Amino acid sequence: MTAIAAGPAPKATGAKPSASPAVAPRRLGLHVFLAAVSLLWLAPLLLAVYASLRPYQETSKYGYFSWPHHLSFAYYREAFTQSGMAQHFLNTLLIAVPAVLLTLFFASFVAFCIARVRIRGGFLILILFTAGNLLPPQVMVTPVYELFTRIPLPYWMSDSLTMYDSYWGVIAIHIAFQTGFCVFVMTNFMKALPEELREAAIVDGAGVWTQFWRITMPLCRPALAALATLEFAWIYNDFLWALVLMSSGDKMPVTSALNNLKGQYFQDYNLLAAGSVLVALPTVILFFILQRHFIAGLTLGATKG
Repeated sequence: MTAIAAGPAPKATGAKPSASPAVAPRRLGLHVFLAAVSLLWLAPLLLAVYASLRPYQETSKYGYFSWPHHLSFAYYREAFTQSGMAQHFLNTLLIAVPAVLLTLFFASFVAFCIARVRIRGGFLILILFTAGNLLPPQVMVTPVYELFTRIPLPYWMSDSLTMYDSYWGVIAIHIAFQTGFCVFVMTNFMKALPEELREAAIVDGAGVWTQFWRITMPLCRPALAALATLEFAWIYNDFLWALVLMSSGDKMPVTSALNNLKGQYFQDYNLLAAGSVLVALPTVILFFILQRHFIAGLTLGATKG
């Protein structure tokens, strides 16, 4: 009896060491590859940070890849004050925050109608919204400019009395171009939600608004967080539409503040690097704040059960 009871134990203990040597090299190689790719991806940003801490005279004499003799944050103070970056940051928030919120709000409505209510022609609507993302924005520059100069607005909404040279115009064009992608993502996510939840809500007497706002939307938080991070980064970094649809320098977003750091006869690239790092900081901070939700949104549907 003792020999029978003790027999299986060596098999269980002997099976573990044989699997570990085969797994460890693969995982080590994967970690090395990911670390190398991460360093390669971060190299331009690290070089910009390094250059922004050095005087331009030093880098022009010894080169950007030389050992530093003097490091300071003087360029950051100069970039922030010389470019009027505080006002441009405020302008960007006035454009990006409403644009992101309204884009997600409208996209959620459309996705809910297609995926949950299942209206007639929903698939065709989804194709139209998705196809809109395939149109290059540069093709629409001239028609949009002509259209916005002819759409009237009251004086309290626009100094020009039109959509041109107003925050409303830039917000509207971002919503128009970003809603299609959000509809596509939200529709696919809502289709993966259990249909039994909606059926139970209908049995309990819940209306369409209750089904949308109190049942579906709380379940879509990971997808909304991932989309909010992406959309804010895209709208925040946009320079084309603000350049086309605005003429007042004090209304321009923060990406245009970098133009104020360019001299007429001399270009201090270290100063420009400091301004670029300051401009990039808000999106980096937002990503770290929403990192958990962003990763959860990206990995939706990766596993089952």
